[in-house]
Amino acid sequence: MTDLLTALRSQTGRMTEMLAALVECESPSANSDATATCAALVDDFLLEMLGTRAERVEVEGRTHLAWGPGETGQVVLIGHLDTVWPMGTLAGWPFRVDGETATGPGSFDMKAGVIQILFALNALDDLDGVSVVLTTDEELGSPTSRGLIERVATGAKACLVMEPSADGALKTERKGVAGYEVSVIGRSAHAGLEPELGINAGVEIAYQVLAVDALNRPDVGTTVTPTVLAAGSSGNSVPASARMNVDVRALNGAEQERVDAALRGLQTRVPGTTLNVVRQAMSPPLEREASADLFYMARILAEEIGLGPLGEASVGGGSDGNLTASLGVPTLDGLGAIGGRAHAEGEFVVISSLPERAALAALLVGKLTRG
Repeated sequence: MTDLLTALRSQTGRMTEMLAALVECESPSANSDATATCAALVDDFLLEMLGTRAERVEVEGRTHLAWGPGETGQVVLIGHLDTVWPMGTLAGWPFRVDGETATGPGSFDMKAGVIQILFALNALDDLDGVSVVLTTDEELGSPTSRGLIERVATGAKACLVMEPSADGALKTERKGVAGYEVSVIGRSAHAGLEPELGINAGVEIAYQVLAVDALNRPDVGTTVTPTVLAAGSSGNSVPASARMNVDVRALNGAEQERVDAALRGLQTRVPGTTLNVVRQAMSPPLEREASADLFYMARILAEEIGLGPLGEASVGGGSDGNLTASLGVPTLDGLGAIGGRAHAEGEFVVISSLPERAALAALLVGKLTRG
């Protein structure tokens, strides 16, 4: 097993070159043409590294990649090609290697993980029963790739998600994420001449902000956060409408259900206003029970090849691992690069982690496919 790590370390230079090419192929989530171009580049990499191309899965104008022995695999590796960075970011922040780190938009989240998938599978002699899904809308909540992920992952022995680590730790628990819009309808009136004829939707939304904030349960890890707020259309009119977006994060399904019921049960305080609550998106939590056995296996394998103690972390952000865990498939997340500052300028990858985490992923795949 140490020979595997040695062999992968000898390819660090090529891994870095491929990471540079991938980062320099900008792929913001909102630009389906750019993400399709990035998918085409990765398909070329798949042909080079694994000998065959992927299936290009087109959904609502978006291109995703599915590689492997048909539509289902015994072990599924998952990653995404899209980033949060708009086109043109490279002009002011190009890919750069600085000593032991590499930086560039999307390098840490999660283009390094894509490179690690390629090299991990290239290091294995037998890829029977292995599938790869690489999507282009994960940062948007996977609206068009969810069906593909569920189709490939259903019935799998395990899903390995190559999202970046949390300061080196694997992500064994992720909060479920839900988004809501709370909207209020009142009645407009001139604020100076006859405000008494109005019904103030802005005052009502203020009451609702406080009601939503009261749903927080930090003692059990639940956060309910009013985010975007808007009311009215002019400075001298009683607001006839108002709205609020709400971000909900919870560690278990029971808490998600509690908050969902509470939001749907909100009551108006200002007479004459009407209230509407719409859930816009929901991703279930990745609970630790889904990852515990895989983490135990990963920790033993890491120790056997000298990578030191492997830590685990619970994080607030969601990933496609939330979806696979909700299918009842054992799921281990955060197997990608070590680095930091995801979604922030200056995000970086520790270059030595590229072959190390690729080796760990290869060993996990090998052990799982051999039973």
